[in-house]
Amino acid sequence: MKLLIDENLPHELRHLLQGHDVFTVSYMGWNGIQNGELLARAAANGFDALLTLDSGIQFQQNLSNLACAVVVLHAKSNRMADVRPLLDELRRALGALIPRSIVHLR
Repeated sequence: MKLLIDENLPHELRHLLQGHDVFTVSYMGWNGIQNGELLARAAANGFDALLTLDSGIQFQQNLSNLACAVVVLHAKSNRMADVRPLLDELRRALGALIPRSIVHLR
């Protein structure tokens, strides 16, 4: 699965998702791009999902028009120590991810 990590998540997360092609927004040169444009670019570039901390994304976008899913991690902060407890749940969610869906991990 090809995954895009939003700029609000720690970059080191990409090393913890073995078996997936994982890129960061920064690596793609897409820093500062608003969610709608970011999701459009992700879909156009073959990404299966965007991983983000932005819990309001579902209210800002019409995800049914896009070809990629969104996984929202509800962590206390964007520090790896706060994101790490969600990794097992994230891996399970990625295994069952449906295109154009939104998944919340708490």
